[in-house]
Amino acid sequence: MTATTVAKPATGLRSRLREFLALTKPRVVALIVFCAVIGMFLATKDLPPLVPVIAATIGIGLVAGAAAAINCLVEQKIDALMARTRARPLPRGQLSNAETLVFASLVGGVGLWLLYAWVNTLTMWLTLATFVGYAIIYTVILKPNTPQNIVIGGASGAMPPILGWAAVTGTVGHDALILFLIIFAWTPPHFWALALYRRDDYARSGLPMLPITHGETFTRLHVFLYTLLLAAVTLLPVATGMGGLIYLFSAIVLNAVFIYYAWRIWRAYTDELARTTFRFSILYLSLLFAALLIDHYLMVPLT
Repeated sequence: MTATTVAKPATGLRSRLREFLALTKPRVVALIVFCAVIGMFLATKDLPPLVPVIAATIGIGLVAGAAAAINCLVEQKIDALMARTRARPLPRGQLSNAETLVFASLVGGVGLWLLYAWVNTLTMWLTLATFVGYAIIYTVILKPNTPQNIVIGGASGAMPPILGWAAVTGTVGHDALILFLIIFAWTPPHFWALALYRRDDYARSGLPMLPITHGETFTRLHVFLYTLLLAAVTLLPVATGMGGLIYLFSAIVLNAVFIYYAWRIWRAYTDELARTTFRFSILYLSLLFAALLIDHYLMVPLT
């Protein structure tokens, strides 16, 4: 017989801070903030003003961390069933529900206040809407009820460039919407690659993830199809003039690699391949947006 050991709450200040930081999913937040900052710099031909950039970066990061904490709070029982998430603070009993709720409220409140006081009200309201979209609509409603959760809920994850754009301009331009579409199209193949090699985890959790509800073959095909869609969407910045030769070359190379991985997932699947594809997808998005930023300031025209 195997006994389940419940960890005692962390005691030292450093341990406590580490547990609260883990609630915010720092790696995810880092990518969110990176995409938001890219949106800030792409929104203007010159360098954006320093104070709004700093305030928006911190504010968006804090609200994103608060949304992640609420996600951990809502899904703690599910997290306890999954190898990937059972080491999080709440399943281990390191933090209480009340502590998590107070922490998320304070962090999110400070983030929204920074956006209101030092950036603009549009960015604050858009960030609040993103928080609600992820912490409530995606986590509470979509994720446990539909295998299309990551497709529909991906709208919240695609918002950071729009938030960054609004922080600098006070508006939402059509190029900001293109950045949104890129992340929106990127999310399904990125997440379904993870869901494929973590399918046993998701089966235990009871969540209706695509590999569980529709099977691995169906999911593998859709990883490939959505990657093709993503490749097409990433050419839109070139069509609108937001991207030039540097971005076009980078997009072609990155898409070729991603499509190759996705094709192999479809035709010659292994768990290791899905794991590699998932990791590459994060690098892909970072490099794609970095190329767009470099091209923005070193614009090499196509003709």
